[in-house]
Amino acid sequence: MPDTTAAKNHIIKTAKEAGFDVIRVTDPSGLEPNAAYFQQWLDKGHHGDMDWMREKTDRRSNPRILWPNVKSIILLAMNYGPDQNPLGTLKLKNMGNISVYARGKDYHDVVKKKLKQVARDLHNRFDADVKVFVDTAPVMEKPLAVKSGLGWQGKHTNLVSRDYGSWLFLGSIFTTLALTPDPPEIDHCGSCTQCLDICPTNAFPAPNQLDARRCISYLTIEYKGHIAEEFRKPMGNRIYGCDDCLAVCPWNKFAKKLDEPAYLPRPELIYPELGDLLELDDASFRQVFSGSPIKRIKRDYFIRNVLIAAGNSQNTSLIPKIIKHLEDPAPIIRAMAVWALSQLCEINKFDALKKKRRDSETDQDVLREWDR
Repeated sequence: MPDTTAAKNHIIKTAKEAGFDVIRVTDPSGLEPNAAYFQQWLDKGHHGDMDWMREKTDRRSNPRILWPNVKSIILLAMNYGPDQNPLGTLKLKNMGNISVYARGKDYHDVVKKKLKQVARDLHNRFDADVKVFVDTAPVMEKPLAVKSGLGWQGKHTNLVSRDYGSWLFLGSIFTTLALTPDPPEIDHCGSCTQCLDICPTNAFPAPNQLDARRCISYLTIEYKGHIAEEFRKPMGNRIYGCDDCLAVCPWNKFAKKLDEPAYLPRPELIYPELGDLLELDDASFRQVFSGSPIKRIKRDYFIRNVLIAAGNSQNTSLIPKIIKHLEDPAPIIRAMAVWALSQLCEINKFDALKKKRRDSETDQDVLREWDR
């Protein structure tokens, strides 16, 4: 039986060498209150169309159901703090605003590779079984991170760290090795409500509650339908995700800039021109976003988002590129092209386009956009 303190110190050293910034340990018990809260959230329908969240809720409530042999859970975090406040990009109406986490390589791939490196060493050195998870299994990573002392869940429901603010990627290693748990973190938000107040779509019905159906991150990434008109103007130029509630957090004054090369933003994803993005076909979309999490949402939904941003841009030079999308095979793109044109065109020009195009349209959602 290895000395638990020595084993833990070795794991922390190995994880730091692999590139992790924070390493904490907890045990798999005590998540019942979090599971009950999660079930209430599901019952309210606040998960939107993310039906996969309803699956295996028992495993989320008890990691031992996911893996009966687990004795310790190691929570590991990597900093991806930006070198400037991403709220500034919202003023650049001709550019698409991409969430900070998606401007570099896909964190799932980066974190998982490093987790496996640490887990492999743990297995070989201590003869312990291991399993690694990065946001891809029914694991309540944020409550576990709070329980391990890594941070606390702010009023925006995201994890906050005293040392890294809002900018941390999480991963976990489940192991059969018994390790001494770290003490939990307490809430340091106090009376601050900046994260709630800044939300452009009022996605927080109350502190510590998120209605994903109103969240721009959900709408631009997870949602596979026509975005409701009430959210289009508030979206501004946000084409993939939203960092507002993270970026405004006062704890970010302690955040450190990232030092993992994989997360360094690709220049073309910091200030992408809407006009360039509107020209992406399926092949060029896959090429531009190869290795990026953006690739996962597929080209049609990405162009849907870009068209909304174009409609909010006040840039009439985009009109010819938008008009081309009235011929797109995807109704979701044609519909948002109509909306974007309704925002940018003078009424006479829009009516002329409607007279020319509407009668050849067969999709009911697109027709509704023409007739608004």
